Amino acid sequence: MSLKQTIEEIVTKHLPDDSHFVVDVLINEKGPKQKVSILIDADGGLNIDTCATVSRAVGEELEAKEIIEKAYVLEVSSPGLDHPLTGRRQYQKNIGRNLQVTMENGEKMEGKLLSVDQSAINLLVKQKEKGKKAVEVEATIALEQIKKSIVLVSFK
Repeated sequence: MSLKQTIEEIVTKHLPDDSHFVVDVLINEKGPKQKVSILIDADGGLNIDTCATVSRAVGEELEAKEIIEKAYVLEVSSPGLDHPLTGRRQYQKNIGRNLQVTMENGEKMEGKLLSVDQSAINLLVKQKEKGKKAVEVEATIALEQIKKSIVLVSFK
């Protein structure tokens, strides 16, 4: 099992309940200290107290089991708006928001996330034909075709 998988299992064990989930574990070995960034989220939103509690519990277990050999910095936080969506639960949480989706073939789409199922997302996108007004159409995109999705922030 890789270090990333081991840390992910430890984090999952220390989450408060089933509404919380691991988004990603990033390990950066550059510099004098290794940096371990753990990104967690929750279906109903995440608060700083949960991040602190998880950080303490994970840090204690990493130290007790001596999982990381050299000096490291541990950081537990929410992924933030600029972090790409990585799983169905994150898509589910962002229904109703506008996304920018980059496909595996490089094509980009922007639209309002309408729904998510086991294998695809549905976006309401504006489609413009030459000489006509743009119309909104529903586009279904298979999750396996998505390279990257980010939430677009609106200040309206």
